[in-house]
Formats: sequence, C-alpha cells, structure tokens
Amino acid sequence: MTITVTPDVFKLAQVFTISRGSRTEAKVLTIRITRDGVTGWGECVPYARYDETLDSVTAEIDGLPADITRAELQDALSPGAARNAVDCALWDLEAKQTGKRVWELAGLLAPKPEITAYTLSLDTPEKMREQAAKNAFRPLLKIKLGTPDDMPRLEAVRAGAPKSRIIIDANEGWSAEVYADLAPHLLRLGVGLVEQPLPAGDDDALIGMNRPVPVCADEACHDRASLPALKGKYDIVNIKLDKTGGLTEAIALRNAAEAEGYGVMVGCMVGSSLAMAPATLIAQGVAYTDLDGPLLLAEDRDEPLKFDDAGVHPPSARLWG
Repeated sequence: MTITVTPDVFKLAQVFTISRGSRTEAKVLTIRITRDGVTGWGECVPYARYDETLDSVTAEIDGLPADITRAELQDALSPGAARNAVDCALWDLEAKQTGKRVWELAGLLAPKPEITAYTLSLDTPEKMREQAAKNAFRPLLKIKLGTPDDMPRLEAVRAGAPKSRIIIDANEGWSAEVYADLAPHLLRLGVGLVEQPLPAGDDDALIGMNRPVPVCADEACHDRASLPALKGKYDIVNIKLDKTGGLTEAIALRNAAEAEGYGVMVGCMVGSSLAMAPATLIAQGVAYTDLDGPLLLAEDRDEPLKFDDAGVHPPSARLWG
C-alpha cells in the first residue's frame, strides 16, 4: 500500500473574509492511498487557527506506516486535518474494494439532499446587503461577523434577504459584553443560531448567560473529548471533519453529542467537493448543514457535488465513497 500527499489550490469566486483575515484561494492537501491497484482518496484543509500548515500536516501523514488501518489511525494521529484526509481515503478505498458505498459500510442510512447554508463574507454593511440581496433566493444564509460594530451588518443582511433564515458565525470575535448587547436584536431579526460568539478559551462567560438564540460550539468542539467542557455553555455543536480527524470520529461525536442533548450542525472549512463528500453522510437530519465550500470556489473537482433547490446531494461513487 502507498500513501501520497499532493498540495492543491482552488481559486475562490471572490475574496472570503472572516474576523481573522481574508483569502482568495483554498489551499488543500489531497491524499491518495493505493492498495492492490485500487486508490481511495480524501482531502483536508490545514488550518492556522489550530497551528496546522501544509508542511506540518504533510509531515504527519508521511510519518504513517503505509499499511495502516482505519482503527490504528485513530490512535496514531490526533484529531485534525491529517487524520481526516487519511481516514476518509481509507473509507473510500474500502468502498471501492468491496463495491459498497461508505454509508453501507458504516451502517448509516442512505443519504439524501440536505439544505445547506450559504456563507456571506464579512464586509461593510452596504456590501453585505448587496451579497444578501444577490442570494436572497437561498433558504439559509450564514453571516460572518465578529467585530464590535456588527449590528449595522446584521440589519443590512436582513434588509437584503427578508425571507431567508439567518445564522451567524462570529469566529470568536465578540466579547461577552458585545454578545449580551446583541442577543435581543438577534432574536428580533430572526437569527436561528450564533456560532462561537466568544473565544474558545474565554467561553466560561457563557455559563448562566441568557441565550435567547441557541449558541453553537465550533472552535470549542473538536471531538468527543471536547464535550465535557461544553456543558452549560452551548446548545449545539458544529462537527467538522477537519476538527474531528475524519468521518470515523465524526460519526461517534454526533452520536455522543445527541445522546447528551446537544443539537448538531455539520460544517466545513473552505475546500472542494471532495472535502464535503464524507460530511454529507453525517449531515442527515441535523439541525443545520453548512457544506457550501464548493459554492465559494471558482473551480472544483472534476466530479463535483450537486447543489440545487433540494440542497447539497450526496456524492457520486466517482467522486468519493
């Protein structure tokens, strides 16, 4: 068996800005695992927020034994981008070797399309209203916020897309005071969820705080080991495969989170259809699906995911799984 790592770059359709900075392209790693002439593949997005780089993640993968199994992988690497890509490639490899789809191998129900959020980049209120109006036909919009002056942005988006459901991602950019001031306005403007309003390291302030709109843990939730620290602070957890370290742990995290009474959101980094494909399997029936990465790209994989009025469709076998 051989494992190869290839860096790939996908240009974005437009500049994408969050509270931590802007980007014009998605830099990903594509992993291919070949055994007996059959190749499975996966994708990950190394994320600087978690001290990951293309080089560091490549080194992690290069350090693995070529014949590693999916079970062995869970202990060999920590949750993160490297384990995600290898885990998903091993699932794809097994599917191709057995002639079954991954959801059959994992004991999951056959996936159906799920309505996905579409993300509006952080910008001036005027430009965010333009973005909102352009995408007002979409049923669910996600707004990137995270500054002390976000109220005009939120008002602008609601004016631009009066009928769309809205969720907010502050990317750790608010203080407890800013969140408390905004909370009643979020309710007034019909916001359904607020993702990671406070820095993950300072989220104790959420304990006992009035949460008229559900609060979702993103940077504060990686895998099942994260769950004990979330109690009393969050209502929903955002599952991203680049955080869990692959589909294997993502399935386990969803089961554990739901057992503890959390709602579930399935999200993504900005990557191609290959990165989103495994996540469509755990997005089935969750509270919120946010797998719009391919919609933000100017270019995608040769066999991309299908997006239409029904939402994001599960992958074809030619793409993954």
